[in-house]
Amino acid sequence: MSYTSDMLKMLKKKYPQENEFLSATQEVLQSIGLVADHNPAFQKRALLERLVEPDRILSFRVSWQNDNGQTEVNKGYRVQFNNALGPYKGGLRLHPTVNQSILKFLGFEQIFKNSLTGLALGGAKGGSDFDPKYKSDNEILHFCIAFMTELYKHMGADTDIPAGDIGTGTREIGYMYGTYKKLAGVHTGALTGKGLEFGGSLVRTEATGYGLVYLTQELLKDNGDSLHGKKLVVSGSGNVAIYAAQKAQELGGTVLAMSDSFGWIFDKDGVKIDVVKKIKEPNRGRLSEYKDSVPSAEYHTKGSLWEVPCDIALPCATQHELTLPHAKTLVKNGVKIVAEGANMPTFGEAVHHLQTNGVLFLPGKAANCGGVATSGFEMMQNSARTFWSFAQVDTALQSLMSTVYQRIKQTNQKHSLGNNFVAGANILGFEKVAKAMMAQGI
Repeated sequence: MSYTSDMLKMLKKKYPQENEFLSATQEVLQSIGLVADHNPAFQKRALLERLVEPDRILSFRVSWQNDNGQTEVNKGYRVQFNNALGPYKGGLRLHPTVNQSILKFLGFEQIFKNSLTGLALGGAKGGSDFDPKYKSDNEILHFCIAFMTELYKHMGADTDIPAGDIGTGTREIGYMYGTYKKLAGVHTGALTGKGLEFGGSLVRTEATGYGLVYLTQELLKDNGDSLHGKKLVVSGSGNVAIYAAQKAQELGGTVLAMSDSFGWIFDKDGVKIDVVKKIKEPNRGRLSEYKDSVPSAEYHTKGSLWEVPCDIALPCATQHELTLPHAKTLVKNGVKIVAEGANMPTFGEAVHHLQTNGVLFLPGKAANCGGVATSGFEMMQNSARTFWSFAQVDTALQSLMSTVYQRIKQTNQKHSLGNNFVAGANILGFEKVAKAMMAQGI
């Protein structure tokens, strides 16, 4: 048995119910065997044993009052996974599916994602099983105050800097930051995704979607091609999906389909992003309303948008949404590139099928790292008490995503990995974290 195989066996025995976490660790450990299994010093220092265990998991009760005067109770979490490279950094997810396994998987992924950016950021994730959908503004305010009243004592600009995620937008970050500032008595960059009026950064809303397309563009350039004339399918209709679709169309592509949790739309003339924004951004409406503005479009509640023939597929909704049957359909219909906008949206067997059939696959830890990178830019602006223009941030983001691609490509060449960008990204992210951990002792 190899060192990485031993770790996988140990994790499966220790955490048999944490499926999401096991999927994430398996993907990484299977990739990094090339470097981790041949360094005796790693095993002597128990490097992998330390890497797969969070530094700490904070779990707490969140009690808040709804509009009827009834007290409600939710579970809050913060998984501070690894700070070898810098302060803990990662989003806060508010969604009824949130549990410890999901947050451990997200926090583990965040370690390597943050490493790939080249910025001095550790990995963390947090959130609650609170569902902001259909809650009043007052109820969300009360929840955010209660949540931050517990979490604030574990954060700080040089300790742990949470950010937004699913269910946590600028409004929620604003309420949380206001509570943090009152309780901590300081006005620092202890949260990112803030409003522009009090330390936020331009491009932060667009960053993950834009970065996804910039990385895809680098891959196309490397193969003598471009987005011009390409047909795309984008799952989801949140910030990542909307701004990936917008940037793809700005660069000459045509987005044929998008989705939400209720169904999906197909527009043969290209999805009108301004219409999707009007539906989703102010009121979080349903995509079924798209046909009201574009009668020629189709709306489906059955089947899958992955059935739509396309050149490029961008899964941007949530984890484990693209299955093996979906992958087979995409391959059959001639897809050339699949790039992940969400965190681990593609099942392992689907990734394998895509790769073995010649599809170029960009994993989420690389493809969607533009979001945390721009959070890093927000931290820089906060530290310097300055404000960058949209063009400055966007240019920095494009440059960073280009560098990420080139460094993964170099790693692939060094280890003879061909076009296996999953392995390349994992090894590149791991090597930097491993060096830092070894240098810092135990």
